[in-house]
Parts: sequence; structure tokens; C-alpha cells
Amino acid sequence: MALLESRTDGPALVEDRFVRLADDAALPAEGAVLVSLVRFEKERAALLARKAPLGVWLASNQTPAAISNELDRLALVALDFPVFSDGRAFSSARLLRERYGYKGELRAIGDVLCEQLPFMLRSGFDTFEMKSPKALEEFRAVVGEVRVVYQPTGDGRATAIDRRLGRR
Repeated sequence: MALLESRTDGPALVEDRFVRLADDAALPAEGAVLVSLVRFEKERAALLARKAPLGVWLASNQTPAAISNELDRLALVALDFPVFSDGRAFSSARLLRERYGYKGELRAIGDVLCEQLPFMLRSGFDTFEMKSPKALEEFRAVVGEVRVVYQPTGDGRATAIDRRLGRR
């Protein structure tokens, strides 16, 4: 599995500093961990007391409101795309960035396809777990394909109607 990060100079293959823990796995004394929302809710105090970076992953049917009070203490929020046709994580990403002001790493996990990357970037994602052995090349190929956008997001890009009406 490749972990890609969007950077100003283009995408980069990066090493994952987080260890994804199963709900029944022992909590290591050190190191960055990524836990499910279920585990986070059960062990909130112990997880937040650790000195290492903490991440929480949300299933597509879980809302960002569940972690909104602790966002300033989370280094990573991972949003799951269980199948490519389930787009609820797009909405969660926008809520995290635009409503809750989350500034940390926002990661797309699960069934992440290269065709979705431009839309994931617009929604606020900055890292992506991809299964494709050609993930980096695919990212480079598709990232600039969407030149005209129709929906407004927090990325500041002018929409088609804005351009048409001369607003930007």
C-alpha cells in the first residue's frame, strides 16, 4: 500500500509514521498511532494523555462531530471510502476543514481510486492510501485534469458560474 502526500511541488510517496491499531491490539508506549472512533471513545483519556501523535479514523457512517472537540489534539484524521461509490467521506472532509477548521493531516483510506484524487484534494484531503502499484504516476497524471469546477469548496477556486459572471 502506497501513502501519497500532496505537496506544492507535486505528489510524493511518503513513509507512514502512524501505526494503525486494531481495537483489541495493545497500545504501544511510544510512537504515532491511528485508532478507530470506537476505540478512541472507549480509551479517550489514555489516548489523549500519550505524548505521541494520535490519529482517529472514521468509518463512512460516522460523523466528524464525534471528534470535533478534540481536533486540536489529533495529528491525523483518516476517512474511509469502503467502496469507490460511497462518497460520504467527501462530505466529512469538507466539514472537518470548513466547519470545524481542522488543520492537521486529513487522509483518504479504503477504496481510493486515482480518478477521485482531484475531488479529494478539493475536499481537503492531503494524504492518500492507494493500492495501485503505479499510484505515484497515476496521481501525477490526474491531479490537473479537472480545470473547471462547479461546486464551491474551501479551496478558493472559482466555480464555472463565478467565471461566467465575472466574479473571479
